[in-house]
Amino acid sequence: MAQNYGLGRGLSSLIPQKKTTSKQKEMRKKEKNLPGFDLGEKFERTKDDIREKEENLSEGGVVDVDVEKIIANPYQPRIEFDENKLQELANSIKEHGVIQPLVVTKKGEKYELIAGERRLQASKLAKLREVPVIIKDIDEKEKLELAIIENIQRHNLNPIEEAKAYKRLVEEFKMSQEEVAKKMGKSRSVVANKLRLLGLPIEAIKALRSGKITEGHAKVILAIKNLEKRRAFLELIIKNGWTVRQAEDKVKEMSIRSQRRVVKIDPEIKSLEEKFSLALGTKVKIKKSGKNGGKIIIDYFSGEELDEIVDKLAE
Repeated sequence: MAQNYGLGRGLSSLIPQKKTTSKQKEMRKKEKNLPGFDLGEKFERTKDDIREKEENLSEGGVVDVDVEKIIANPYQPRIEFDENKLQELANSIKEHGVIQPLVVTKKGEKYELIAGERRLQASKLAKLREVPVIIKDIDEKEKLELAIIENIQRHNLNPIEEAKAYKRLVEEFKMSQEEVAKKMGKSRSVVANKLRLLGLPIEAIKALRSGKITEGHAKVILAIKNLEKRRAFLELIIKNGWTVRQAEDKVKEMSIRSQRRVVKIDPEIKSLEEKFSLALGTKVKIKKSGKNGGKIIIDYFSGEELDEIVDKLAE
C-alpha cells in the first residue's frame, strides 16, 4: 500500500480560514451593492478592518499585502511561464479575485514569496494593488520544498525544472534521494530517473524543455552511452518524428547489429579497434579485405569531433 507523504496534504494545510465578524460581513455586503464597487480596487479600511489585519498578522492568518512589497523566491524552481495561460489566470482574477492566498515570509520591510508565483504575476497583469497572503516563518530548505510541492501539484514544472529542483535538495541541503522522494510523495526511482535527465546533452535538454521530445524519448537517449551518438540520435528522433516506441525499437536494432558485428571479429582485430578507439576517443572499425588489405573506419558525429580526430592523427 502506497504511503501518504507530505505532498498529499498540499499547501492547503498552511492556509487558515480568515475570520470575519458578522458586522464586517454586513458592511462588505452593502459595499458590494454600491455602484462601481470593484473587488480588485483598494478601498478605505475601517478601524475594524485594521484591527482584524493586525490580529491575522500576529496569528499567521490571511492578510492583504501590497504587490510591490512581495519579492521573488530565490528557490523558485520554475523558470518558464506560459504567457497565454498567465493571461487567462489574470482574466479570472479580475473577475473573481485571488481565491487562494499566496504564501510568504517576512524579509525586513518586504515579503519573500514562498508559493504562488503565477498568482502574483497574474495579479500584477490584472492591475491588483494588493493580494491576500499567509505569512509563515520557515527556513531556507522549507522554502524550496514548498515551492517544488506547489508546482508539482499543479503540474507546472517541466521535467528539467523538476530535476534541477531535486538536485538542489540533494546538493545544497544534503538530502538523500530517498528523503527527497518521501518529502515529495514520490518513489525513489522516480526521483532518480528525474535526476538522470540532467545527464542529457544540452541539445536534448533544450528539446525536452521546449516540448520537441518527451521524457520517454529522453530516457531512450540516455540508454545510448556515447555522448555524440546521443546528439545524433536526438536529431533522428526530431527529424523523423519517432514515437517513444519507435525510438526504443531503433536503439534495439542498433544494439543487435553491434552485437552481431562483434561476434564476427577475431580477437586480434578487436584488440586493435579498442586501441584505436582509446587513442582517438571515438568508435573505430577495422574491416579486412583480401589476404593483407582492409579498411579502417573512424566514426565521428560533428565537425568539431572530426577536427579533433584529425589533430590526433597528425600528432
